[in-house]
Amino acid sequence: MKKVAVFGKPANGKSTLSKRLAAATGISLYPVDSLLYQPNGQEVERQQYEAAHDKILASDEWIIEGFGPLSSLASFNRRLEAADTLVYIELPYFVTYWLVTKRLLKSMFKKPEGWPEDSSVFKGTLQSYKVLKLCPMFWNDDFLQRVDKLSANKSLHVIRSVSELNRFVAQHVK
Repeated sequence: MKKVAVFGKPANGKSTLSKRLAAATGISLYPVDSLLYQPNGQEVERQQYEAAHDKILASDEWIIEGFGPLSSLASFNRRLEAADTLVYIELPYFVTYWLVTKRLLKSMFKKPEGWPEDSSVFKGTLQSYKVLKLCPMFWNDDFLQRVDKLSANKSLHVIRSVSELNRFVAQHVK
């Protein structure tokens, strides 16, 4: 486990899992949102994002957490190809909608883990709901079959429940 791509729908535990993996392995963590957004929540220029993303992919070790811009699937695909370990968190939609809502409610007391600095959690929550409506067009059986084929020489972990997520953490994070 040297090059790890952690991906899935919003609020599925990607940030928390990735931080724990990074702490346990000593591998540098790169949240896609920190590459894609400035500290004030504004998106960076696409070329800047792509250059930073490609520089990380060229390094010897990394954990990249997140998906990236919908308009640039190429960077996501390059990440999946370069990774030796794929962690796909695919919790049921009703769980994901609850987790997005829970994240908003908890944000009244504490900033969500992995959230861009000075970025509105309320606006981000609305965006997460919009993304969730689009997710079935992307996160579907065809995508899973593509990832399965791509993972022939990789370690693939598909996590479909909170209990599986907890087991994965217990097994891979010492």
